[in-house]
Amino acid sequence: MTVDASLAAAFVADLRAWAETEEDAPLVRALRSPCSGVPHDTAAAYATAATRVPPLLDAIARGLLAVSSAERDALLSFAERVRAIGPQTDLYERFGLEPRPDDESEDSGGEFALALAESADPRSGVRARQPHFSASALNAYADCARKWYYRYVCAAVEDAPSSASTYGTAFHAALEDFHADFPSPNAQDEAAMRVRIAENIRWNFERFREQFDTAVELELQKRRALRTAQRYVDWLLAEAARGPFTVIGREVPVELDLDGFAFVGFIDRLDRDDRTGAVSIFDYKTGSIATSAAEYRDQVRRFADFQLPFYYWARTAAGDRVARLALIPLKDSLLDVVPIALEVVPVAGPNGKRSDAPTGTIAIGELERARTRMVEICRELTAGSLEHFPVTSDPSACTYCAYRDACADRPHDERERFGR
Repeated sequence: MTVDASLAAAFVADLRAWAETEEDAPLVRALRSPCSGVPHDTAAAYATAATRVPPLLDAIARGLLAVSSAERDALLSFAERVRAIGPQTDLYERFGLEPRPDDESEDSGGEFALALAESADPRSGVRARQPHFSASALNAYADCARKWYYRYVCAAVEDAPSSASTYGTAFHAALEDFHADFPSPNAQDEAAMRVRIAENIRWNFERFREQFDTAVELELQKRRALRTAQRYVDWLLAEAARGPFTVIGREVPVELDLDGFAFVGFIDRLDRDDRTGAVSIFDYKTGSIATSAAEYRDQVRRFADFQLPFYYWARTAAGDRVARLALIPLKDSLLDVVPIALEVVPVAGPNGKRSDAPTGTIAIGELERARTRMVEICRELTAGSLEHFPVTSDPSACTYCAYRDACADRPHDERERFGR
């Protein structure tokens, strides 16, 4: 494989860094390099999965994501070559890399010839490159088509983890470990549960300490998580008092085929009611979410959020009787943990937008419409007919967008008019 010399050098440097530390960060960069031999979208998907279920090589070995046989072979070949790296390994030879010579190194005698101007390529539409879709990708498109274009077509920048995102990653990992020990919470285990969840928080925040900006930031975020975790236990015990349940899944990988379009994702937590056998799907949220069930149901009806509808259809296809979809807020340590929950019913009543209740209902028909819209968006993104990606009209959607500074057309918040 003939590649740019600087690209090959960066690839080799990342592999050497991994060989010395066995940390995932340089190996993820190497996987996403064109020098790895792994298709771009497959590499990006596994890079994302490795942040949730590390380490990267184990994720590849387990076949964590559904990919084609050719993509699977490329992943396994990359992993096999990486595992065999030794102190004296010639990485250029092992990966078949031939650095392209620098054109300026050839002496042209100071003479050059003018080339004829090439005619412009004919205009054509943009087509999604990824072999599979996720609820996050569809949410990005619904939130702002321009953001989807930057992230999934241009791969314009790689959004470095922030303290807020790392807080969420560490908290998710802590709860995954916690429910491995306490799949059936009950009042008799309260003392042990409170001790164990604190241990899980401390351990997992230490695991991700390098992703926090400073030691002070790490300590502040860890203390916030410790307080929130105790409120989470309060909620678990209250739920168990209402009726026994069992956590049957943690970070569950899900796959779903809708009219030929492959969807992949992870469910944070799956519960089964011990009395009825009905399944509840929970998604942990460490950022801002809907403040009421009516508001979240409205987001689903407006096709502004596809995550829980996707999980519903994935688990229904797997044979579960899904009775509840819920978001668990873990952002504010000063508030009780009160999930925003929607019970799945054949026919739901009026939306009740004025209601601020945390629980409500959603009709199966509404989830079916969300599924239909998921397929429609996939067809739009893969048809190759899209030539323009409009920006959102909501300035708040730009607040934490990684492409904010590059987007000249983004809407400006009226509150910033005197600050510009």
